[in-house]
Amino acid sequence: MVAITRRQGVAAFLKTGYCSQTLFRTIDRAYGSPLNDEERASVPLAGGIMGQGHQCGMVWGSALAAGAQAYRLFGSGPRAQIRAIAAAQRIVESFRTQNGTIECREIAGIDLLSASMIQAAGYILRGGPLRCFHMAARYPAVGLGEIEAAMSDGAPEDGTAVCDGAAVRDRATVWDGAAADAPVGCAALLATKLGVSGMHTVMAAGLAGGIGLSGSACGALGAAIWLAGVRSLAEGAEKVPYKPESGQALLERFRECTGGEVKCSKIVGRTFDGVADHAAFIRAGGCAGSIDMLAVGGLDGAATAGPEARGEER
Repeated sequence: MVAITRRQGVAAFLKTGYCSQTLFRTIDRAYGSPLNDEERASVPLAGGIMGQGHQCGMVWGSALAAGAQAYRLFGSGPRAQIRAIAAAQRIVESFRTQNGTIECREIAGIDLLSASMIQAAGYILRGGPLRCFHMAARYPAVGLGEIEAAMSDGAPEDGTAVCDGAAVRDRATVWDGAAADAPVGCAALLATKLGVSGMHTVMAAGLAGGIGLSGSACGALGAAIWLAGVRSLAEGAEKVPYKPESGQALLERFRECTGGEVKCSKIVGRTFDGVADHAAFIRAGGCAGSIDMLAVGGLDGAATAGPEARGEER
């Protein structure tokens, strides 16, 4: 039986320094199958996407670890993607229950982007960073339990319908073939368009709809930033910075595409009732413009990675 101690979570935070990598690393290694580059590539998701204050990096990292386990158990394809989304839904709810919110800026109590030096000093003096350490100690075991539950439960309520295509076939506009075989969410569709492996596609799948269909910051955006980091490491980069040039460029282009909005529920003007609902929306062309933009930007991103990612001097 897999398990995580509080000490392991704190040790990972001390080693990595980033909330997203801490949770990804801790959960991933509990399964005995570390994915070093994938874990390191999650650094820009810390602080709610490069310090933007959106979903806590611990939620991003946990969801990616859930996708990795879904791939190990179910391989590639829609069934594994559905499991990844189901696990991400459980992660979002349990994290919100434990911490009151999934949003970094609400946890920190300040806007990290606009905070003055005095505000930042106050955050530190109030013990803000210590709260993150406490969360790193407490949540990994909870997140692992949610992943285990999602992987061992019977098929998610609307999962079988999605796998069979029955729930969406009549309405689907599928870009790459039969509805039953197409990606079931925005992040998985983006990964497929980027041409990444089946493993990486399933790992990204749970980020759909703002992570687990939560409606928060766009999961496809987070997936694009993460996958750009994975690609840069595969091409020889020494590290993925907290604010990589490729990630900042993707964020800027995304905001231009969405009129400045990043939150999924505001971009699409709705929330999703479940996996089948989200799959039907995506297969009918929902968010096609922003996904296509991220796919093009993601392919360009690693090639234009800044010198800090390559270990070079500016």
